Amino acid sequence: MFGPHHHVPARPDLPQRVGPDATAVVVGGGIAGVSAALVLAERGVAVELLEAAPHLGGRLGTWDRRLPDGSEVVVEHGYHGFFRQYYTLRDILRRLDPDLGFLRDVGGYPIASRPSVGWAQEDFTALPRTPLLNLAALVVRSPSFKLRELRHVDGDEALAMLRYDPARTYAEHDHRSAAELLDSLGFSDRGRAMLFEVFAHSFFNLEQRYSAAEFLAMCHFYFTANPEGLGMDAPVEDYRTALWEPFTRLLEKHGATVTTGARAVSLRPDGARGWAVDVDGEPARHARHLVVATDVPATRDLVAASPELIATAPGLARRISALPSGEPYVVTRLYCEGDVDPGRAVFTGVTRERVLDSVTLFHRLEGGSARWAGPGRSVLELHSYACPPGESADDLVAAMREELAALWPEAADLRVLHAETHRYTNAPGFDPGYHLVRPGVLTDARGLRLAGDWVASDVPSALMERAAVTAVTAANDVLREEGVAPEPMRSIRPRGVLARRPRA
Repeated sequence: MFGPHHHVPARPDLPQRVGPDATAVVVGGGIAGVSAALVLAERGVAVELLEAAPHLGGRLGTWDRRLPDGSEVVVEHGYHGFFRQYYTLRDILRRLDPDLGFLRDVGGYPIASRPSVGWAQEDFTALPRTPLLNLAALVVRSPSFKLRELRHVDGDEALAMLRYDPARTYAEHDHRSAAELLDSLGFSDRGRAMLFEVFAHSFFNLEQRYSAAEFLAMCHFYFTANPEGLGMDAPVEDYRTALWEPFTRLLEKHGATVTTGARAVSLRPDGARGWAVDVDGEPARHARHLVVATDVPATRDLVAASPELIATAPGLARRISALPSGEPYVVTRLYCEGDVDPGRAVFTGVTRERVLDSVTLFHRLEGGSARWAGPGRSVLELHSYACPPGESADDLVAAMREELAALWPEAADLRVLHAETHRYTNAPGFDPGYHLVRPGVLTDARGLRLAGDWVASDVPSALMERAAVTAVTAANDVLREEGVAPEPMRSIRPRGVLARRPRA
């Protein structure tokens, strides 16, 4: 009942490889673009993957940095948790290693607040994996719940978490914000902060700007219908070493061309040849099929600079131009003399701080950071998922460090040797009311598909898994048009356990 749902079954009765004339260009070299390109290349499509940056990875990108002590390190965009119900992403990763030996268990998933608040830490990894049992155990075990407080909870609103339906939930709840939904539930301030607010922030959206329907979809995907529990994994080495270099080799083995430093500047219908992609300073690329797998700002800019595409598919162009972005977010990686308490978790979610949302101890997670740190040093990464507007990155980092010291007092004694800090504005927004205009994978521009964590999908998914799901969906549409079997795809159950129960 709660195991993986076969969203796209295998079709061994159909041909597995395309004919000799199938061509595709994939624009964007993050998880979505690499996944789409790999599935297509495996089936014989002649693929070129274009990435504007000098490296693959998108929001899992990496770069080299020389630290003040002269050492060379690989720095990453930021920590990402590889949750175990990310079935499609994991199926892509198994191309590199069927046993996923390059991933390791991160350990607990604690949610913490500063000691002066007086709230005991939560840890979701101790809960049963079976849906419904996990919910019952949370109610019974959580220090943030008191059974007597449940009398004040609006039961019908709470049951919306178990009634998730990909059509009905958005029809009923997309008009209001997650903050309004949380207000209506009636949970205690502590329960709301420890169990819900930190969860909403992790999607780079403030709950006041985050669709209640999207929030319910995430509750369904990560908790109420997730048969794998909230345990997560992460690569044992940096993303370049663990993912992008092996994926590049695998793509090239299957005949794909991987081109970095190639910025697509416009898209044009190309008659019988399909599509043309104009590339800054280089010849245009031509292919029968086109997959656009760039982030929201890049996709908006690319479509706005493509007048022939706008004329061909004005509805698509309007929908993309209206897409909201998420809040700005800041990531800082601190290379330090000294270390925090050995009992601190590798990853900790933080609640009720003004800017600090999570802390990751990279020297206890990743090989390169561990080798740099050795004994007596540490590498900490601090995230602010939805930054207050108008503050500089340096001011936000100073505030995060102060808040970390209030959370973990020993952190005040760390001496920072180098802070690698970046502010980003490329996360997708999921504002109330935007679901109906959010484009899906298939578009009204024949031969053009979309992929990314911002693209609508009826497969329960989010973040990296949404990127992989939409990529495989795009690739499957290409394979369908070419007359061959689709790539199988699994997901959690598509609807909540109470989805068919009518509301009073």
